[in-house]
Amino acid sequence: MSTVDLAAFVRDIPDFPRPGIVFKDITPLLLDAGALDAAVAELATLARPLTVDFVVAAEARGFILGGALARALDAGFIPARKPGKLPSATVTARYALEYGIDALELHSDALAGGARVLVHDDLLATGGTARALCELVVGLGAEVVACSFLIELSFLGGRRKLAPYPVHALIDYPE
Repeated sequence: MSTVDLAAFVRDIPDFPRPGIVFKDITPLLLDAGALDAAVAELATLARPLTVDFVVAAEARGFILGGALARALDAGFIPARKPGKLPSATVTARYALEYGIDALELHSDALAGGARVLVHDDLLATGGTARALCELVVGLGAEVVACSFLIELSFLGGRRKLAPYPVHALIDYPE
């Protein structure tokens, strides 16, 4: 693991996107080349033994590290987009956020034949987004080998929603 304190590059934005939510802003981490490199390298170190064929990542912040992570793992990258953003036939999963309902789509021909998939997002909160991605991946005939995150808000219990999949997070906020 790196010696970079990744948590030092995450800032809190209170009351965003609504009152009572403390948004974990990763922009300072993205602005620092050393922190960005350390985050991708640490995620890749956790995932490399899993022999990943594809990284599936959620729009939009999941794309940032998800694409870089796929490159570091010599794997393909599959974007999970908001409804209406993909140009071909899709499958859709709806899920609850800690502050609302949302949906993600994958191209219906993106996965098949038992491909080994790492589901990635920037943050694990209640687990709804990642669980929806896992269901899409499995529904397309692939295998979820693990879920990875830059940040986990462990006090929200999202990890439980992802059982039985292994969950890896680089930064934990227990409260």
